[in-house]
Amino acid sequence: MATFLYQLGRFAFRRRWLTLLIWVLIFGGVGAAASSAPPPPADTFTMPGTESQKAFDLLKEKFPAASADGATARVVVRAPKGEKVSGTERKAAVSALVADMAKAPGVAAVADPFQAGAVSKDGTTAYAVVTYKAAATTLKDEEHDGLTKALDKARDTGLTVEAGGDAIEVEAAAGGTELLGVLVSAVVLLITFGSMIAAGMPLLTALIGVGVGLSGILALGSTFGLSATTGTLAMMIGLAVGIDYALFIISRYRSEVTEGRTPEEAAGRAVGTAGSAVVFAGLTVIIALAGLAVVNIPMLTKMGLAAAGTVAVAVLIAITFVPALLGFAPIRTLRRVDRPALKGKEPSARLRRRMEKEAARTKPNLGTRWARYVLRHPVAVLLVGVLGLGAVALPATSLELGLPGEGTMATDTTQRKAYDMLSESFGPGFNGPLTITVSAKDATAAAGSAAQALAKVKDVESVSPATANPANDTAIVSLVPSTGPTEHDTEVLVRSIRDGVSGIEGSSGADEILVTGQTAAFIDFSKTLDDALVPYLALVVGLAFLLLVLVFRSVLVPLKAALGFLLSVSAALGAVVAIFQWGWLAEVFGVKATGPVISTMPIFMIGVVFGLAMDYEVFLVSRMREAFSHGEEPREAVATGFRYGGRVVSAAAIIMISVFSAFMTESNDLIKMIGFALASAVLFDAFVVRMAIVPALLALLGKSAWWLPKWLDRMLPNVDVEGTGLDRLAPAATPAGTGTPPHPAREHDYAGSGR
Repeated sequence: MATFLYQLGRFAFRRRWLTLLIWVLIFGGVGAAASSAPPPPADTFTMPGTESQKAFDLLKEKFPAASADGATARVVVRAPKGEKVSGTERKAAVSALVADMAKAPGVAAVADPFQAGAVSKDGTTAYAVVTYKAAATTLKDEEHDGLTKALDKARDTGLTVEAGGDAIEVEAAAGGTELLGVLVSAVVLLITFGSMIAAGMPLLTALIGVGVGLSGILALGSTFGLSATTGTLAMMIGLAVGIDYALFIISRYRSEVTEGRTPEEAAGRAVGTAGSAVVFAGLTVIIALAGLAVVNIPMLTKMGLAAAGTVAVAVLIAITFVPALLGFAPIRTLRRVDRPALKGKEPSARLRRRMEKEAARTKPNLGTRWARYVLRHPVAVLLVGVLGLGAVALPATSLELGLPGEGTMATDTTQRKAYDMLSESFGPGFNGPLTITVSAKDATAAAGSAAQALAKVKDVESVSPATANPANDTAIVSLVPSTGPTEHDTEVLVRSIRDGVSGIEGSSGADEILVTGQTAAFIDFSKTLDDALVPYLALVVGLAFLLLVLVFRSVLVPLKAALGFLLSVSAALGAVVAIFQWGWLAEVFGVKATGPVISTMPIFMIGVVFGLAMDYEVFLVSRMREAFSHGEEPREAVATGFRYGGRVVSAAAIIMISVFSAFMTESNDLIKMIGFALASAVLFDAFVVRMAIVPALLALLGKSAWWLPKWLDRMLPNVDVEGTGLDRLAPAATPAGTGTPPHPAREHDYAGSGR
């Protein structure tokens, strides 16, 4: 592996114009394909194998006029204080609102609140359900505008009118978080490299990689059913790993040049060593993202595969385009490098004396000093790290998962206002009604009998009259729980109805009774994720463990990496529970409402954070493995790994923490939660696990850390990530100041490159 990548890196450096041309053609070709491709399909969300999905499919077949997946809006109307909506003037205004909404573009039907009995007991509030022909994701601006105009017209009469439901257009968050992340990345890279050009390279290559990946998704969207939102995860992950991978290789290149190698040789060795780590780190990320297919939710599968493809592009750019760009960069972008020695010239006596004086007073960098501190106190550092993360992780034992609804939106949104008005006037269950489908030869009679039985179930507030299709073989009954859609009692109610449905079927003469609706779908979605969490974790960690055994030729190092990751993710989940579920420090972080943690959070964190954590693990520990394989003692190899890799890994982690933390400035608690969870997970994993627990364990294990059974050693192919085979291809670097370049015969390869 190292030899092949070494040759590839030298080729890309030497044939930089050809490499640049190839990537320009790829970028242009994929961009042209994306611009000429048919529009991407609309977002569709399905959960194969769940009862909710089965019922949705049935309703779509039996009620084609009012599609089961059609968008809905619930318009809530309240009379002025001291009045009732049933008053003559107010009732006329409500009826006019119903008529205006019925005539709005795309509306299939509107339920009149006075005919449907949707008026509160005190007569102050009523609601009307608006059903659209198309799904929420396909509604056009004219359809949103039509509803908005009708609502504004009703407000002019003095009524308080608010609306919720998936037909209501959600205001996009004010952009800027992505730009803020890029700006922070630029500052960190500038501090790390001390050069505008060197700092700009990772950003440029990452943006190109994301551009190629997203263009490919758009080009293949209509063929593979990739919607516009499929690329969301690809953009985030692609930008993150793209910066990291280029940062790793450029840092190694600068190190090699500083040690006295020619630029071309340095590029080859950088790609052969750091590039090998990039390839295997990329494979771990791809495994984590592609593994989302285990969840068996098509949308998540497509998002994972699209993001995995973008990561693959980032790896290819890192090992080809990055060394080509290094060939164009002027040598002054490398700090503290003896330019005359690089050109094969003898430095002046004055310059040689200055270099010797600087070398004599050179002190170990911060990474080396920290590593040596850990090596002196491994037990104390290990205990503090493990016990500290364990304490932070304790709240995760009380983790409650759920999906956010309109009740968690900002209080100034119309959806939240409508939600609160319904809860106040009709009870919390009105915000999460259940749809009961009844299939029978005489659906009307069977549904009526089933409704009577369902009304007697505990925690059922009310059951509506049945509505049958023209063939009278399927009917719908709306059931309102007495508890809110996100409350645990509502989930218990859904399970209770499903568990007792066989008895109701027998007494009512129904062939099949199914429970669906948004609330039931959310419950099924959460259960699907819960059931998939352990298999997904086992698949991702198991495959990555095997891959790391191949990389490090060790059993204990990969095991340590996996256990450390689990510890950091548990700590991050514990912090999320403490703040967003329990409300600790909620005011500090601007959390407006506490509640269950979003169901996708554990799997999402595993997929994203595992990839980034293995990036840091592979790059940091592979440098230790390289030093050990070149003859250093185990403890000294740890210090060497930190001397060369600590600064780069810290910079990469700070960039990711800053990018994720930017999302915490959003007003939406859901976005704030995701940003906090990812930022804290990277913080714990990079600076506690990788920077403290890992070196402490390696210090305690000594040579046994690199132990591998002989039978397994014979079975595994030698991928040579540490680059031991490179010493046979080229001599070691000549110390700066000798005037002898490592490869004088190849000086013409770079002499004319503008250096």
